[in-house]
Amino acid sequence: MKRIFLLLALVLFSVSAAYAADGSWDAVKAKGELVIGLDDAFPPMGFRKDDNKLYGFDIDAAEEVGKRLGIKIVWQPTAWDGVIHSLDAKKFDCIWNGMTITEERAQKVLFTKPYIMDGQIVVVALNSKAAKFEDLGGKPVGCQKGSSAVEAVKALPKAPSEVREYDANPKAFLDLEAGRIAAVVIDNVSGRYFISTNPGKFKVLPGFITKEPFGVAFRKADVSLKDMVQKTIDAMVADGAMGKISRKWFGEDITNPKKW
Repeated sequence: MKRIFLLLALVLFSVSAAYAADGSWDAVKAKGELVIGLDDAFPPMGFRKDDNKLYGFDIDAAEEVGKRLGIKIVWQPTAWDGVIHSLDAKKFDCIWNGMTITEERAQKVLFTKPYIMDGQIVVVALNSKAAKFEDLGGKPVGCQKGSSAVEAVKALPKAPSEVREYDANPKAFLDLEAGRIAAVVIDNVSGRYFISTNPGKFKVLPGFITKEPFGVAFRKADVSLKDMVQKTIDAMVADGAMGKISRKWFGEDITNPKKW
């Protein structure tokens, strides 16, 4: 029994030593700012309006985290291609920009738990009788050309009569509103943002065709910084702050894991 306690003590000491050696949160706290890399042309997660200021769900959520931690948030726009390389080069402290958690990326960065579930969903007209994916069988469906929705349509349980591809999602929604197609397949955050800015016209069918969770990415060694941000996000979920930000941008709370 003494040997077991000794082994446990050694494990706990090793974990504590590794955590203490990290120092990433202490470094951010000391400089008083968290530098976040983002693609500033990704509505509704992070984008600029005519006044050139940043807006979006991720902007509001990260600014609230900074407020609670007593540090300033500094936004560092960066090219998405090579964003992980820039993180490793320490051009910023983390990536917070609707980044999909994948196995390949998780081998290179340290992710928080998912804070939003993205993925492909189905939007229909508000007065549509369709209640589930199966109801779209034999009916025309629209999606954006070249997007992930093109492949997602093939995963519907019943094949549509036609798949119409559009240069941009707003054109597909115009045809949906006019009754020329039965549904639009689109990614969750873009679809719900479009619905929230065009109220009283569309609704989302229950469920996802595909699921793509979003997480905040840190360098592999920055465990204490990741843990501090995760702890703050957890508190924001518990006290309703994340839900409030979600309703601002999507018209409903899509940060609740129970709905994923």
